[in-house]
Amino acid sequence: MSFEELHQKLSPTIKRIAWRLNGHSRSFSHDDLYQEASIYLWSNFVKGKLCDKTDSYILQGCYFHLKNYIRKINERSNIISIDAALSVNEEATIEDILGKYWSCEDCRFDLHNKFLAQNIQNNGFNSKEKKLFKYFSQGLTTREIGRHMGISHVSVVKMTQKIRAKAQKYLDKI
Repeated sequence: MSFEELHQKLSPTIKRIAWRLNGHSRSFSHDDLYQEASIYLWSNFVKGKLCDKTDSYILQGCYFHLKNYIRKINERSNIISIDAALSVNEEATIEDILGKYWSCEDCRFDLHNKFLAQNIQNNGFNSKEKKLFKYFSQGLTTREIGRHMGISHVSVVKMTQKIRAKAQKYLDKI
């Protein structure tokens, strides 16, 4: 079997894997992950490592490669605080670093909360919890959310409790 045939056969599943893992990284998109998996597949094909392997085994290898790739990139990324940037350059002001709009205290607090919510959502929630989080951010009631998701309002309340417990882990780190 040629690489083109193998890639064409496995490509839809690799795209789904990349799409599913996309929420775990802020550095690249699902297209980047798909390309990385394709490169990994190509390098193993050229080395002859895929000759006697099943499709499931190959796809699992792609999945674990992408998980490790994301982990390595996240470990290398360096997020600094505004205070750290100010301490490096003592003459700089917050307005110099963030621009005029984000220099007010309320705007920075709002920005911090948005980043925190995004970080919690991307790293801690499953797809149903993300959907629930989205509905709550739209201002829907518990019963309305239940109708949209096709579950009871009691299930919505239980899921909300799980979300709070997961979010608390992030809030405790602050």
